[in-house]
Amino acid sequence: MCGIVGLFHSAGRRDFDRALLTRMNDSQLHRGPDGGGLFLEPGIGLGHRRLAIIDLTGGAQPLYNEDESVVVVYNGEIYNFKELMDELLAAGHVFRTRCDTEVIVHAWEEWGDKCVERFRGMFAFALWDRNRQTLFLARDRLGIKPLYYSLLADGTLVFGSELKSLLVHPAVPREMDPTAIEEYFAYGYVPDPKTIYRSVFKLAPGHTLEWRRGAPEPRPRQYWDISFEPSDHRTEGDVCEDLIGQLREAVELRMIAEVPLGAFLSGGVDSSAVVAMMAEASDRPVNTCSISFADRKYDEARFATMVAERYETDHFVEQVDPDAYDLIDRLSSLYDEPFADSSAMPTYRVCALARKRVTVALSGDGGDEVFAGYRRYRWHDYEERVRRILPDSIRRPLFGFLGNAYPKMDWAPKPLRAKSTLQSIGRDSVGGFFHSVSVLYDGIRQPLYSDSFRRELQGYHAREVLDTVMAAAPSDDHISRVQYADMKTYLAGDILTKVDRASMAHSLEVRVPLIDHKFIEWSARLPSSLKLSGSEGKHIFKKSLEPYLPPDVLYRDKMGFSVPLGAWFRGPLKDRVRSALCGRVLEETGIFDMSRLRTIVDQHQSGVREHSAAMWALLMFESFLREVHGGSANAEAA
Repeated sequence: MCGIVGLFHSAGRRDFDRALLTRMNDSQLHRGPDGGGLFLEPGIGLGHRRLAIIDLTGGAQPLYNEDESVVVVYNGEIYNFKELMDELLAAGHVFRTRCDTEVIVHAWEEWGDKCVERFRGMFAFALWDRNRQTLFLARDRLGIKPLYYSLLADGTLVFGSELKSLLVHPAVPREMDPTAIEEYFAYGYVPDPKTIYRSVFKLAPGHTLEWRRGAPEPRPRQYWDISFEPSDHRTEGDVCEDLIGQLREAVELRMIAEVPLGAFLSGGVDSSAVVAMMAEASDRPVNTCSISFADRKYDEARFATMVAERYETDHFVEQVDPDAYDLIDRLSSLYDEPFADSSAMPTYRVCALARKRVTVALSGDGGDEVFAGYRRYRWHDYEERVRRILPDSIRRPLFGFLGNAYPKMDWAPKPLRAKSTLQSIGRDSVGGFFHSVSVLYDGIRQPLYSDSFRRELQGYHAREVLDTVMAAAPSDDHISRVQYADMKTYLAGDILTKVDRASMAHSLEVRVPLIDHKFIEWSARLPSSLKLSGSEGKHIFKKSLEPYLPPDVLYRDKMGFSVPLGAWFRGPLKDRVRSALCGRVLEETGIFDMSRLRTIVDQHQSGVREHSAAMWALLMFESFLREVHGGSANAEAA
């Protein structure tokens, strides 16, 4: 895997500072420790850091076509590159390497901006065509690989794989976006295409950006979307057979490498399915790795061992101290903007473990989005059934009252913690789903803000992200609509971002076969009843895997990659979290009602209320301000 950076002047042919481009490039050394290169000519500069995976001796970048009129820097893997290379050779193109990077320049020459529609894989790249005086940026369909950009006041476009590479440039504005702050505290991340900074954006998944010199500023263009058009009715047995065939192909494509390759094996359904397919396709034991925890409540290692023993993998397990919270400030520098998914810590640890033995690892990420595995789909289905039965005129006031009146019982068994469900049923479909995915729901989030920050928001509400996405969903089926929303927001903004930064911090490439776009296009056409059957998520996926995995792996309750935040904040992190949440850094932003922050800390640490999610989000925001943003900040004029 690699990192890219670039500078482009849209109007003139100014010379860029080579030292500046080098500093931008070197800020991403962790993404590519095997080599680096620059391309500079008037008005354009490109940089690349390389982690060598295929064609170890011949794949250095920047990489050119035959007459060096087209140059590319690229982060990713195009798994069908051999097939495309054969097609391009037949069309008369001449190749000097056997790597997938060179396919991009010839594909651009042959098919122009439609070339991305031919690529199967994960990618973010920047291509300069001197003859057409055109810069072309592209990001893969699901957003596995990142790409940030900012247009400066002088007409310079600055871009790179990570936000940190843009922040090296002294002219990139650091004014925080109040609406992005609101979205962060709602979702736990800043959804694409925004970043925490008003003038910096992410190129959204499945989009390209093409800019011909002298032309007006372009808008990103979407080249791919998910279709939920139903397929012909087939028996469940036929679907199971097709599913395994599709999965097997997606996994085998991702096993092409000239470096040591393995897989994460958590003991969950998704990673176990990937390992099962790898073992079938390999003539030698698959390298697998897991982390374990001393507390069995958080430990899945015994289930991973079941799968490892069944497929005779070369399995490696390392116990992680569940109180290893020393990563808090390190995470801020990894993610460059506030990021509140605490599972980033064990993800960082398992990537470190994997890198001791392999350079490429396959993961099971994406299975819950593709096959409706999250509990929230089950609850959304239940809530939608109630919404269909009761008219709005009855349901909204009734469940609104019940939700407000029902006590908040964080300490009680789950069946008695009904407040959130009652509140969701009292809302419309989008509002109910927003409530279920919110890290900090409205009743917690909005009282955090100061009066001055509320005025800056000018009525903006983070729900607008889901309003926009779900309005564009190409389906009337309520489960398909929320799957679509998750694939467009949570998958790219949280799951894939988490894995990309954690793996790249260790120069590890992670491949994700369950979100192969062909596999997604196939699975999206299945009726949602095959994915969510009653209360069973991923029904057809689990059914298909019954010949391959033990029932204890397939049909146990989902555990997730959790860390004991609540206990940390009442125990070993008690003083640190109080100091951070009630201290100068957050107070000087002017964003927060500091008395409310003190109340949250007091309630949690006394055991009256459970506020660990809110406290973690605030802790990571405070760490971002200190470690990345530079300390004292103001949302309006940072």
